[in-house]
Amino acid sequence: MAAKRKPLPFEPEREPKTTPRGSQVIPPAVANRMARRIGVATGVPSLLGMGVFIGSYLLVSRGLLDIPPVVTLASSGGLFLLGVLGLSYGVLSASWEQAPGSLLGTEQIGTNIARMKASIKAIRQGSSGA
Repeated sequence: MAAKRKPLPFEPEREPKTTPRGSQVIPPAVANRMARRIGVATGVPSLLGMGVFIGSYLLVSRGLLDIPPVVTLASSGGLFLLGVLGLSYGVLSASWEQAPGSLLGTEQIGTNIARMKASIKAIRQGSSGA
């Protein structure tokens, strides 16, 4: 077993990792479900947004179609914005219970928004009451 050494002056003090009372850890099954949904809901529009640039370049450079730059910019920007919205959709559409929800998870969005509001309200009441 290694001997304990004295921390260097610039090293932060290490405290044992404990979770505060009342805090909850996201179960791995729920976290994986959220990650999959985020990956799909963000990745597909982002890849399509990059594909718009490539497709537009190929069409214009080969003289097949004259596409104004503003159309390329607006369509790729819209797809990237859809990808950003996919982050929220991925978290809110995932079932936060152990049992998985439906494929699209639209029935979970209202429930999860209500849970988030209740959590924010509880945090605000807890910090103002202290």
